[in-house]
Amino acid sequence: MCDQADKAELLRSLHVPGTPLVLPNAWDVGSARAVVGAGFPVVATASNAIAAALGYDDGEGAPSEAMMFVAQRIAASVEVPVTVDAEAGYGMAPEELVELLSGIGVVGCNVEDSDHANGGLIGVDIHAAYIARMRAAADRVGVPLVINARIDSFFPTSPLAEDHKRADAISRAEAYWSAGADCVFPPGAGPDDLRAVIAEVGAPVNAGLPLKGGSLDELRAIGVARVSVGPQLYRSALDHLHTDLQSLFEARK
Repeated sequence: MCDQADKAELLRSLHVPGTPLVLPNAWDVGSARAVVGAGFPVVATASNAIAAALGYDDGEGAPSEAMMFVAQRIAASVEVPVTVDAEAGYGMAPEELVELLSGIGVVGCNVEDSDHANGGLIGVDIHAAYIARMRAAADRVGVPLVINARIDSFFPTSPLAEDHKRADAISRAEAYWSAGADCVFPPGAGPDDLRAVIAEVGAPVNAGLPLKGGSLDELRAIGVARVSVGPQLYRSALDHLHTDLQSLFEARK
């Protein structure tokens, strides 16, 4: 576990406001090795991309065993820290999730507050308690798991009115940060929303690319500590595959 603990601390140390950790998210061993080969110090997975590659819908549509098998193969295939998109925890108790993640060799995870079973968002107090139990379990296991608390207030599926989303995201960020999260991640937030979360909460903030109305340079100026590309590279790879296949199909005539 010592090597994992060191990797977790390295991952945590790379969350620097204004000099963000940029994560091109992988979906299999080949893409993870490409990320490392390009010089990136950490590999992150994208649940959307992994689920799609396995033939399932996003939002915990894929079996957790299949998702974690891919994560395990990635972690075993690269030397850098690996952080996994664990969606909403797949219905596992927080202690079970932490033991599983540490057992497959990863050192960080995203955990989101979308309620995939019932729709909408998980209650903020319920999700904060889940994160607190994850933190306590990680302490017991001896791998200081880097918990990135994803806040889905800005998601299109969020039931919140537009003028309530920012306040809800700030409230959730404060609760999750206090519960032991290392970083908060409000995907879909625009530049002004991100500035508000950073100013009000003080936690390291993860932003997604492409950013609505902004760029990577603007994210640096705002002071985000982590940037995720999500499934965009997977989709780009598919676009290139379709182009190559179309060219091959045309050439056969």
